[in-house]
Amino acid sequence: MRALVLTLAVLAPSMLGGCASVTRGWSEQIQISSQPEGAEVRTSLSQACVTPCTLTVSRKDEFSVSFAKPGYQPQTVQVNTRLAGGGAAGFAGNVLVGGIIGMGVDAASGATLEHWPNPVVAVLQPIPAAPPAQPGRRGKPAPGVVQRPPSPPPMQATPVSYAPPAEPEPQLSEADRAMLMRN
Repeated sequence: MRALVLTLAVLAPSMLGGCASVTRGWSEQIQISSQPEGAEVRTSLSQACVTPCTLTVSRKDEFSVSFAKPGYQPQTVQVNTRLAGGGAAGFAGNVLVGGIIGMGVDAASGATLEHWPNPVVAVLQPIPAAPPAQPGRRGKPAPGVVQRPPSPPPMQATPVSYAPPAEPEPQLSEADRAMLMRN
């Protein structure tokens, strides 16, 4: 009887937690970097850092990562979850040790999931330089701008009458003339 109680005392904690929960945990570290480095990062989970950095998030949370750096266009990357190979093996291990309770714990905690992409990398694009401001009609020209000379006044056209050239009288052969006369 004493051996049975001792065995249950040892096995009970492992049956309360799922195998993936025990081996992988309920949170995951996400590596975040940018090209160039030094971008401000904000997640939809209200976390913030400056690249390169590492954030710890719950394995079941899907979120977005927004990158911002002066002189560069902002960028947002969506981070999703997917079934991890190690998580599936741990979940299957519940058949041997954790039972149905372990499976429920693993499914509810997200211990069988991993985040993708991890690491999260953003290649930031520089903001294109704005074209120089054009002066108004009354303003002075911008430095280095060469103005065109004024265009000459339009030429006055004189009316010309057009008569098409006279066409020469067609020359008909005697046979054609006779045929024309018959019709």
